[in-house]
Formats: sequence, structure tokens, C-alpha cells
Amino acid sequence: MIIDLRSDTVTKPDVKMLDAIMKAKTGDDVYKEDPTVNELESRVATMFGMDEALFFPTGSMANQAAIKLHTQPGEQLICDKWAHVYNYEGGGVSFNSGVSCKLIDGHRGMITADQVVASINPPDFYHSPLTSLVCLENTTNKGGGACYDIEEIKKIQKVSKEHGLGMHLDGARLMNALVAKNEDPKMYGNLFDTISICFSKGLGTPLGTVLVGNKELMQNAIRVRKVLGGGMRQIGYMAAAALFALDNNVVRLAEDHQRASEIAGTLKKCSYVKAVEPTDTNIVIFYLKEELSEEKFMEDLLHDGIRISNMGEGKLRIVTHLDYTEKMHEKLLEVLKSYQK
Repeated sequence: MIIDLRSDTVTKPDVKMLDAIMKAKTGDDVYKEDPTVNELESRVATMFGMDEALFFPTGSMANQAAIKLHTQPGEQLICDKWAHVYNYEGGGVSFNSGVSCKLIDGHRGMITADQVVASINPPDFYHSPLTSLVCLENTTNKGGGACYDIEEIKKIQKVSKEHGLGMHLDGARLMNALVAKNEDPKMYGNLFDTISICFSKGLGTPLGTVLVGNKELMQNAIRVRKVLGGGMRQIGYMAAAALFALDNNVVRLAEDHQRASEIAGTLKKCSYVKAVEPTDTNIVIFYLKEELSEEKFMEDLLHDGIRISNMGEGKLRIVTHLDYTEKMHEKLLEVLKSYQK
């Protein structure tokens, strides 16, 4: 039995999701004739109280499209130093949009309104890039699944409006935040101009992200998707998986959060662990004591059939997900408790 906790992207569709996929009605989505995609886009737009939605094959493409919609070449966006759009999207910000990033040293991947104010370049100072966009990430990946305080986002939005900046949310794990904090998606729709919602992580679909936004911005989204190579045909099969996930895999995210909390609690009691970061959702970040090799630790876990991630800078990551069963959970806790360095 392999217990794969490297990411929540390793999940596979179960029998019921596969059945929904096989029964999907499809058409040519490039012509906007796929009824299942149209249903998904309409449902997600309504859920967030936003004007329009567009289905993308990946979260990175949806984020890159949003940045392209918000900016012009030579401009600059503001984000945390750990932001996914900066660290894990292949330099797409500069390659696709010709935009640079003003990196903020936030807390667990989250930034504040005061930090945003301090990072905005004077618009009349032509020597520096024109600041045009603020990108937030909720939950934060490198921040260990941390959830923003909605009140801080409101303050950031106020600052953005005052300075004429767009607001984009990388919501790759937004559903985790909504479940953990019992929040209404429309709260986010009211605060952001664009939001990407990923279905291939905690919600368990093989692929797919929906970008939602206001009508003015989204009118060019399908053109940008085409430029990025994201035009798809009978993609209703994957849209059906996303619809199934909305109906069946959202509430159960709380189980992932509970198991992650139990893993963090166990690690805190282990003599070989130096520190464990706060665990808000389904990501556990921890650090080993200096005398212990991270490579050896991971090799030893792999010998027991357990896979985890090394994020660099001493960060080890465990991510719980819907394919991580109670039996697996019990084994992992036992292995962690009994590990000898």
C-alpha cells in the first residue's frame, strides 16, 4: 500500500465520478456548444456572484490568463514572495504578459493592506514599472494551507480601488478555505475582479480550473485562452467531473483538515521534529532537527510506503486528500510515532 501525501493533485476519480464522466453530454467547447461545460461555468459564476466564467485545463493557465487580462507589458503586479504565480508557473508572468513581480515578505504567504500600499510604485514616476494588479493566494501553498482573514482582504481591496489596481485571487485551494472558515463564496466574488477555482486538487477531478470574473475583463478571456493553447473540444467529460465534485467532494474537505491537524499534533510530539507550522487546512509543513538528514528521513518513509514532499529550505510537506483513507492515516501516525532517527 503506497500512501502518497506529496500533494492533493495525486487523487484519482472514483467509480461514481467515472460514471458521471461517462454519462456526460458533450459538444464542441471552442464553439461554446458543450452543454456540460456551459452548465459548470454558469453554476460557478452564480456560486461566486460574478458575471462570467470560463473553463481552463489547468490552474496555472487560468492564473496566467487572468494576469494577461489585468495588465499590459512593462507593468508590475504585487504578490507575496511565496506566491504560486511567481514560484510555480514557469516564469509565465514575464513570458506571457511581460510583467514583473513586486514581492512582499508576508506571513505564511499572506500579505497585508499596509504592505500593498508600501509596494505601489508612484504612477507618475516613469522610471519604475506601473503597478496594475494585486495577486493573492488562498489558501497558501508554501504557507502551509494558511487562510486569509476576510477582513484583511477587504482592506486590500479598498487600497486597490483607491489606486486603480486590479484584484486577482489564485483560488487553487479556495474551497478548503471556504470549508475551514465556513465562508460564502459570494464574499470573494464581491472583493475580487477575477478568481481561479481549481477542481483537480482537493475536489479530486483529473483536470480543470474555472476562471470567474466581471464582464468587462472576461470578454477577452476566451481569446487569451486560445492564445495560450487552452481551447478544448469535447471537454464536457471533465466538466462533468467538476460538477460531481461540487455536489460530493466539497463538504468532505473537513475530513482532510481534521486528519492534517492530527498529523501536525503527532509531529509536534516527535523528538526528531524541530518545528511544525500552524495547520489550518490540509497541508502540514514541518522541519526536522539539524542533525537529521531530510533525504534519509524521506527514504525511510518511502521504505514504509509513504511519500511526502521536500519544498526546500528545510520545509517538508504532507498534504491530505480524498484518496487518503482512515487505514492509511492510522499507519502514517504509527510510523511517525515509532520513527527512530
